[in-house]
Amino acid sequence: MPLVSTREIMAEAVVGSYGQGAFNVLHLETIEGLISGAEHAELPLILQISENCVAYHGGLEPIATATLAAARAAEVPIAVHLDHAESEELAIAAIDLGFGSVMYDGAKLDYPDNVAATRRISDYAHERGVYVEAELGEVGGKDGAHAPGVLTDPQEAASFVAETAVDALAVAVGSSHAMTERSAALNLERIAELHAALEVPLVLHGSSGVADPVLVQGIAAGMRKINVSTHLNGFFTRAVREYLAEHPETVDSRKYLAAGRAALVPEVARLLRLFHERG
Repeated sequence: MPLVSTREIMAEAVVGSYGQGAFNVLHLETIEGLISGAEHAELPLILQISENCVAYHGGLEPIATATLAAARAAEVPIAVHLDHAESEELAIAAIDLGFGSVMYDGAKLDYPDNVAATRRISDYAHERGVYVEAELGEVGGKDGAHAPGVLTDPQEAASFVAETAVDALAVAVGSSHAMTERSAALNLERIAELHAALEVPLVLHGSSGVADPVLVQGIAAGMRKINVSTHLNGFFTRAVREYLAEHPETVDSRKYLAAGRAALVPEVARLLRLFHERG
């Protein structure tokens, strides 16, 4: 199965009214574990590389090359996406490397500056057939704090999409990044309002902090792309800890990283099925 475009995967999610999983890459072992999970589920997957991941690897090209190569060798449709790029230069570099989509995150900018920067990325990407995601209404920060007053306004969102020509919009509806407890309360009424007001798919960031039943409700209300990172990282890290506790003499890092990689597979498959079966 060749590498596919994000546009193709998301178009099917919209038609099917289901949630499409988009899971974050950290390193080669996560790439392999995430793809294996998608293959077990026999469902498509969007692999995401964040700006933080790029910084960890000392630049975009090494981790991008590995991710794209693994996606091309997969047995199910895999798209590759740049997640939360606050740098326009990084977004352009990802487009030039062959990513299926980029998320330009100008949510911290004033509204006019966010519109202008996002439109520049949209124009560049669309000339090359690349799908663009943006964010309006900043999702909670790394400290996990909730900000109930920071919700994306449907009318402003509709104007933003029209002005920027983006293909998908990440919205603030109650989730928060990097949560290790699944206790976030989504504003389902606001999701439904945004879904009714916009013709582009809605993206849920911070999904790791949302329990399965609430995620299902969010998908039913209109969320279409479901981003998960911290939740899956927990499975990987717990497996590594358990392996080292049971084999304290181990010095070959492949052995405990393989345990982490294997731990991703069933949870990735389970989440993809959960999101997909909501259609």
